[in-house]
Amino acid sequence: MQETVAVAAVTFDRPDDVQTLLEALARQDHPITSVALVDSGTQDVAALAERSSARVNYIRSSTNLGGAGGFSLAILSAMASGAEWIWIMDDDAHPEDTTVLRSLLEAARSRKLDVVVPLIVAPTDSTRLSFPFRIQGRTTHDRDQVENLGFIPDIAQFFNGALIRTDVFFRVGLPDLRLFIRGDETDFMLRLRRAGIPFGTVTTVALSHPPGWAEVQHVIGDRLHVLVPETPFKRFYFFRNRGHLTRRYIRVRSFVADVVGYPVYYLRRGDIRGFASWARAYAAGMRGRSFGPPSDFGF
Repeated sequence: MQETVAVAAVTFDRPDDVQTLLEALARQDHPITSVALVDSGTQDVAALAERSSARVNYIRSSTNLGGAGGFSLAILSAMASGAEWIWIMDDDAHPEDTTVLRSLLEAARSRKLDVVVPLIVAPTDSTRLSFPFRIQGRTTHDRDQVENLGFIPDIAQFFNGALIRTDVFFRVGLPDLRLFIRGDETDFMLRLRRAGIPFGTVTTVALSHPPGWAEVQHVIGDRLHVLVPETPFKRFYFFRNRGHLTRRYIRVRSFVADVVGYPVYYLRRGDIRGFASWARAYAAGMRGRSFGPPSDFGF
């Protein structure tokens, strides 16, 4: 019997992207039983969901739950469908071709894995990865270089395109609502490692997703870089959550990279205010403080 797969997707004011995603899901050559679509935005996409040839369970959220909360709600709804696998999707991502889901399932089956993730490539240039991979101590966005490695164990870029057996969520839980955005995916990956659940990246298939190239700031060539999101909103959550996860999981290497990389980046630019904002948010995360709804922080 075919394994059943339900999609857990979230959206926030991207109706055109949602339409692209739903069309791509409907074309997968392995059938999808349902799509749980959580909409927290101001532009209602209920009509798009209703017209879709995919079977969509549209869930309207009047509160912006962030990526973490939206994914949690979507995952729970997808789990309630009884599907054996949950395929997680952001609204601005979509499978590169019709074989992605089938290939992920085949990789999971052959390697006896409960979690597999595809590569994530840029829609404007599919030869480049949307987010950097670190290979032999150096970062790269070159798709061929990463694809040549074959399957990459214990490394993945969640949540775009992550295919997860439903049972896994009973073992490691749902995305952490407190993190809101930026960091919930890293937290989930670290929980998988702590629980001893093997996972990895299937480099032969890909999802298309807008790149984060502008966020990558090189400090020491391609050996040390820092990520600096483009808006104060994203920077606060990224820095706070990174500090929180560094302490929670005792990430010594991450801590050293941060306390070297970010001061060098900001002070080299003469951006004292930026450095102070990073230090406040990072320290708050390290102390387990400044958690709450976005309105508490002026957003």
